[in-house]
Amino acid sequence: MIILIILIVSVGLLIKHLFFWTPIYGKHLYKETTPLFIAHRGLHKNDPENTAPAVKKAIKAGFAAIELDTFKSLDKKIVCSHNIDLERETKGRGFVDEKKHNELKTRIYCMIRGYAIDEIIQTGKKTGDGDEWVKIGGMKLACDGSISERTARLSQPYVGRPNDYGIIVNNEEQLYNQAIKAHNKDWQIGIHANGDIGNDIALNVYERLQKENYKKDPRFRLEHCTVINDNLIKRIKALNAIPTPFSTYVYWHGEKMKEYGKDRLENMFAVKSFLDAGINVTQTSDYPPGPFEPMMAIQSSVTRTDYNGEIWGPSQKISVEEAIKVGTINGAYASFEENIKGSLEVGKLADLVILDKNPTIVDPMSIIDIPIQRTMVGGKWSYES
Repeated sequence: MIILIILIVSVGLLIKHLFFWTPIYGKHLYKETTPLFIAHRGLHKNDPENTAPAVKKAIKAGFAAIELDTFKSLDKKIVCSHNIDLERETKGRGFVDEKKHNELKTRIYCMIRGYAIDEIIQTGKKTGDGDEWVKIGGMKLACDGSISERTARLSQPYVGRPNDYGIIVNNEEQLYNQAIKAHNKDWQIGIHANGDIGNDIALNVYERLQKENYKKDPRFRLEHCTVINDNLIKRIKALNAIPTPFSTYVYWHGEKMKEYGKDRLENMFAVKSFLDAGINVTQTSDYPPGPFEPMMAIQSSVTRTDYNGEIWGPSQKISVEEAIKVGTINGAYASFEENIKGSLEVGKLADLVILDKNPTIVDPMSIIDIPIQRTMVGGKWSYES
């Protein structure tokens, strides 16, 4: 049976630099014949050999939209220029040039690293500038460490390491000093925050920004908002902030979860808790540390089971329908694009994918193996199996 399913929007899978302690890449990581539908930021400058080719393959395979962290240069044919000049690229060919040559087959939402914000502000450009193909996103900052590296800043130590609470990359004042510049110029802001302490610091910054210069709809983002508690959820809800927890980490990084512990996993990648609180949560893959395959993302969220069959945080299981919503309409909301993306409605972009099987009725443990038949972007087939 062939089933039509809404194709994703500009948020969902995070593309970042590769760490090599992950298991050897198996058949589920990437298939040349698998179009992908949840995408996020990415392309860290320290690993162009692995990241840029992967993005090329993803685009070739049928991405509808991806959201990228932008840097000065990587592969000029793939990465937006550092100064986000949407009319011309300073070196080589970028996304805009790809579009001009009718080679761009995926929509781009470019997030800007905080160190570039002064230069970008001087151009007069801001979040939302561009068109339905290439658009400037928010400013990206970083607070604490990584989940896969086990460096996220926690209130309780890592299992087996009683003196290890993780790291802070930028403290509250450092984050605020950059964020206030963007906030005052109507930029969206996303702060990388994994641990509960990291998320607390990020929310402190956002609450301070709103107190000093209230914005009606800033859509602050918490990239990745992994470890949470009830108090953090209340504060996120009050700010109408957007958490973006990892989509494939439970499945792919199961061997690392023991260092967080079973109890803490009930409050990690907490999509169900966010949904229950009425929060517009979306997800990211953190690719390459987390694979970007959308069917893996759905299965991981629905089953909370890793590739060895170990269950982590079962209280956070969600339905297939909820997983699709998180990656579609909620993803569009995270980039201010819910009026044109995220659902199949009159007046919205014709971005969609056709699956070979219905993920709502198959064995949840087999969702990852559902083949993709076709991908459409802008009313045109960009991929056919």
